[in-house]
Amino acid sequence: MTITQTIEIPANRRILLDLPPELPIGKAQVEVKIIPFVKKEDKPEPPLKSLVGAATPRADALLGVLSHIGDISPEEIRTERLAKHLK
Repeated sequence: MTITQTIEIPANRRILLDLPPELPIGKAQVEVKIIPFVKKEDKPEPPLKSLVGAATPRADALLGVLSHIGDISPEEIRTERLAKHLK
């Protein structure tokens, strides 16, 4: 059974939980998930132009590895990887 309800959290940050009468009595697992409705501030995103000239050693290393692949399709890569596990 899933119960979803939007509530106001009071200053003392205490809430009471009333369960429906059709819920059986006894042990149960209770999960509480709180998702605050916070308004996002209107700050502009930094432009990508500010990243021009930034050092990217990890991306450069990955691009170097990928430059030697040649004309191989993603499906061929997948087949080769699976072949190693199926031997």
